[in-house]
Amino acid sequence: MTGNDLTGKKVVIIGGTAGIGLAAAQAAAAAGAQVWVAGRSQEHIDNAKALANGAFEVRQADTHNEQELEAIFKEVGTIDHLVSAAVGGERTLKPFLEQTEDQFKAAFDKLWGYGKVVRTGAPYLASDGAITIVSGSPARKVAIGQSPLSCVGAAVENMSRCLAVEMAPIRVNVVSPGTVNTAMFDFMGEQKQANLSAMTANHLIKRAGTSEEVAAGILFVMQNKFVTGTTVDVDGGRLLS
Repeated sequence: MTGNDLTGKKVVIIGGTAGIGLAAAQAAAAAGAQVWVAGRSQEHIDNAKALANGAFEVRQADTHNEQELEAIFKEVGTIDHLVSAAVGGERTLKPFLEQTEDQFKAAFDKLWGYGKVVRTGAPYLASDGAITIVSGSPARKVAIGQSPLSCVGAAVENMSRCLAVEMAPIRVNVVSPGTVNTAMFDFMGEQKQANLSAMTANHLIKRAGTSEEVAAGILFVMQNKFVTGTTVDVDGGRLLS
């Protein structure tokens, strides 16, 4: 893949120490990129370092901390691909009228975090660089108790389209996962697999996705230089179910 090869490209993944972000880091490094990942959880940082085994760099940074973000960007220098996969906010999963205003607002910390990553990282992007943001299928597939996920996801997707227009020729895209088997569901304990099966029973592909499958979508928008301002769904057909 000559013109779209990642060999030697510098990739920074904020929220890259666990789950989808970590899988994207591993895939990008395997494709020849120089990769830096950042996260805020020390447990995730330690695990990512062990898995990296020198294949990529692991740093500590909170998506809301401009100084921590800038320290990484300065270390990297010119960034070819900037990915933001950090959750960045607390989500209260219950019907809108049962939430407080503060609980609903807290979900939008994800949007503000993504905005900070873009604002801080923009001066370091290569002239032909790209930004990839991770959203989620609730942005366009509404379910009871998921209004914060849906509203912030829709805002993230629309922001990416605005950025694609304003920042061209830098490319800006969204990758939108469906139900994915990550540590986010570990709180379910022994019921995790059964619950994931129930959650995806009506999907066109009747199982939860994997972080690696979503990471493949991230690498697609990174490598394909004719894609910008779009959302790539990696959701097992959830939007159509």
